[in-house]
Amino acid sequence: MKLDIFFPATGCQTLIEVEDEHKPHVCYEKRTATEVAADALGEEWEHKRQRTALKKQRTKKNKEKAAEYAQLLTKKMKEAKEKRQEQIAKGHRLSSLRASTSKSESSQK
Repeated sequence: MKLDIFFPATGCQTLIEVEDEHKPHVCYEKRTATEVAADALGEEWEHKRQRTALKKQRTKKNKEKAAEYAQLLTKKMKEAKEKRQEQIAKGHRLSSLRASTSKSESSQK
């Protein structure tokens, strides 16, 4: 016997073959799109549910890490930009200082 399982929230659809004809009897009197507890279908369904939950947790954790990394990267880029601007400003100050000292030296001669 084959069961066609569809999860509308993710759009995932799976066709699963069931060897034990007595396990899906909880689905017989249900209408289409009615939810059925995975516990009633047996241990193999429980494992599927656990794997799905773990996958969601990993996805959430990866998104959090990616957001944290993006925030850190933004901070580092901002610091580097500020440092470059300081170096440029310092260079301008030195060049203007050199120019003023050279003018004063030429005026003294």
